[in-house]
Amino acid sequence: MEKFTTLTSRAIPLDIANVDTDQIIPARFLKATDKKGFGDNVFRDWRYNKDGSENSEFSLNNTDYSGSILVAGDNFGCGSSREHAAWALVGYGFKVIVSSFFADIFKGNALNNGLLPVQVSPDFLSELLNTIKNNPDTKIIINLELQTISVGDKSETFDIDPYKKTCMINGYDDIDYLLSKKTEIEAFENANG
Repeated sequence: MEKFTTLTSRAIPLDIANVDTDQIIPARFLKATDKKGFGDNVFRDWRYNKDGSENSEFSLNNTDYSGSILVAGDNFGCGSSREHAAWALVGYGFKVIVSSFFADIFKGNALNNGLLPVQVSPDFLSELLNTIKNNPDTKIIINLELQTISVGDKSETFDIDPYKKTCMINGYDDIDYLLSKKTEIEAFENANG
């Protein structure tokens, strides 16, 4: 995983509540076990019309919006527990998802794949979505060390599991974290031999 400390980026608004994992990556694309290529089909049924043409109404297809932050409605990542949803979002290029609520399994899958779920208050989310829609060039600052999200003069803190925070800041997966503790583990083994 990439190290994550601070990100400053524009954002793409997805002002839709209750986005489930089947909307993030439809089930028909789950046959692969490799993470590659899932980003091509993120929100496939919303991004494309039935004839395969781009849906110009969908925010990811709107050229006014860009960035590695997705600002979504409430209850993002509900539904089935497919890790492929996190793979698809990361494969598309997102590094952060902002919502006022995340499904627990989605949140865990996101963190395990280097995607930071930032949970904010409903009021802050509403303001953020309106700000982005009114000014697509708006920059959002995510500071993982301080656990803050800021836009303009507004800021809010967010929670993250301390272990997952350590892993993201250092670019560790679970194995990398254990390897980082190798000296301490060996010292413990030698002392308690």
